[in-house]
Amino acid sequence: MATAQETQPRRAADGPVRGLDVSAYQESVDWSAVAADGAAFAYVKATESTTYISSRFSQQYDGAAAVGLIRGAYHFARPDKSSGSAQADYFVDHGGGWKPDGRTLPGVLDVEPTPGLPSCYGLDTTATVQWIASFDKEYRRRTGRHPVINTNTAWWSQCTGDSTAFAATNLLWIGSYTGTPHPLPHGWSTYAFWQTADSGTFPGDQDLFNGTTQDLRDLAANGTYTPPPPPPASAWPVVQQGYNGRQVITMQYLLNARGASLSVDGSFGPATHDAVVAFQTRNQLTPDGIVGAKSWQALVLTVAEGAHGPAVSAVQAELRAHGASLSVDGSFGPATHDAVVAFQTRNRLTPDGIVGPSTWLALVN
Repeated sequence: MATAQETQPRRAADGPVRGLDVSAYQESVDWSAVAADGAAFAYVKATESTTYISSRFSQQYDGAAAVGLIRGAYHFARPDKSSGSAQADYFVDHGGGWKPDGRTLPGVLDVEPTPGLPSCYGLDTTATVQWIASFDKEYRRRTGRHPVINTNTAWWSQCTGDSTAFAATNLLWIGSYTGTPHPLPHGWSTYAFWQTADSGTFPGDQDLFNGTTQDLRDLAANGTYTPPPPPPASAWPVVQQGYNGRQVITMQYLLNARGASLSVDGSFGPATHDAVVAFQTRNQLTPDGIVGAKSWQALVLTVAEGAHGPAVSAVQAELRAHGASLSVDGSFGPATHDAVVAFQTRNRLTPDGIVGPSTWLALVN
């Protein structure tokens, strides 16, 4: 059996700090494999309302710790069922506490919609903010720390009225599957965790920590830390297995331009993951299957009028997504040139009709 030391995650010094969150839906998690695949942390669902305890909580929480992962617990909020204070007590009493042992992350309040129920659980914005404040106050009384708040920007805007009441005290865990954490909920200028996809390398949801491995250890030891500023909205997006949409289409075209033979369907599945890993390996990049800044910069090809092939198709698909009326035919003719110049002009780029790294960066955002 592998020891905790043997299964500590291995990653490049400047690589992302990756993790996952799981619940009873993930009935059996191979934690040794999760650690070997590079996870540094895990959040585990403990409770919901004041009537539900995850049947897998102890197995998952203890299993993550046994292989050296820093772990924490989360509570799924049901403001329609009972008070925030009552649910905070239930959470702490059933695994959601925090202690400064260097391996336990502060607990999380997960506030988001439940399918089939009103998106704000029947509460108006004032009542929703009061409910969260009640949970926050009681959790802090019981543990000495504020809970991390896990939400998405759309729900927060609709259900709290863009409240800024917690931005100065509670770390944010943002849920966004678009390849960027932006926009953040009103009031927060940065985030601690980013849930990037609902499937991928690890079981359950895929997460990134905004900081270094030492920052993660400090958070576990102290119950808080100061996150660095997030990447600007103009930064290269992060795209990985489980993602769908425009950025995946562009990436698939570019991989084909670099020698892959992928169906360009906008779905980041196992075949696309394998093609990314192969490309990263050939280019001496960390072969993690995640397309971040370094992989994008290696993938993009400078193209101009007269060029042909999948990279031109990628440009045309992006230009169409940004409002141009073009055929995606892989041929960089006068119409494509004019559309590139118009796009560059709107984005305050040199309007030379040449799609180089700066234009690619603007296109994929």
